[in-house]
Amino acid sequence: MSEQVLLQDSETVKLYERDGAATIELARPERLNAWNRQFGFDLLAAVSAVAEHDGVRAVVIRGAGRGFSSGADLKDMGSADDRTPEGHPDVRTTLVERYHPIITGIRRMPKPVIGAVHGPAVGIGCSLALACDLVVAAESAYFMLGFVNIGLVPDGGSSVLVPSRVGFARAVEMAMLGERIGAEQALQWGLINRVWPDERFDREVESLAARLAAGPTRSYAGTKRQLNAWTYAEMDRQLDLEADIQQEMAASGDFIEGVTAFVEKRSARFSGR
Repeated sequence: MSEQVLLQDSETVKLYERDGAATIELARPERLNAWNRQFGFDLLAAVSAVAEHDGVRAVVIRGAGRGFSSGADLKDMGSADDRTPEGHPDVRTTLVERYHPIITGIRRMPKPVIGAVHGPAVGIGCSLALACDLVVAAESAYFMLGFVNIGLVPDGGSSVLVPSRVGFARAVEMAMLGERIGAEQALQWGLINRVWPDERFDREVESLAARLAAGPTRSYAGTKRQLNAWTYAEMDRQLDLEADIQQEMAASGDFIEGVTAFVEKRSARFSGR
């Protein structure tokens, strides 16, 4: 086995490659790999780089530190650079220009992508994991569509990625109740593919990545094209719908209350407005 090579060393995302297997490491461990403005740019650059790299035949996306990703960084949301003329957080532009190309880039990448989850995969972090072809988890992992807890709706493609994996009943439960789904429950539901003990997780992920990197890359690409055509043919339209509705929610009183309650570490008192 050759040495791992660092291909990208940006502020919030690291990109490594070894023997045809690339690893995109989400690298804001002090914030549980929460997505801020720079993170969106860096992750998009990494996804684009591995998609175009002929020497990369399989990709792993994983988080540094204690978890995969805790979702959007609420401290970064609605900064002066990301406001609508009305003064609301411009979530639509963020989604369309930075986040959607990441999700569609993974789905359309002509090589297999593994989402390797330990700890939390929440909100857009959950969307990122589920956009991958194979989702594997450590026993400590959990998945959560926490948008509803701050008065928002699922985005990052999760309104299509979740029901495509587990069906309407479980998707609406995740989206409307905003509860944690542990790794074993996620496996039973069919949300993810495999679960391994935490102490074996890194070895198993490395082994799976090596297997895919040594496999028939064109076959994998063809399989993705088939499954995308059947399951995600309307993804672009659904992403646009998510962005439109999320922008509506970002202008709501319930969103302001949800974020305020989160910052103040109390239960939200929603008014339905």
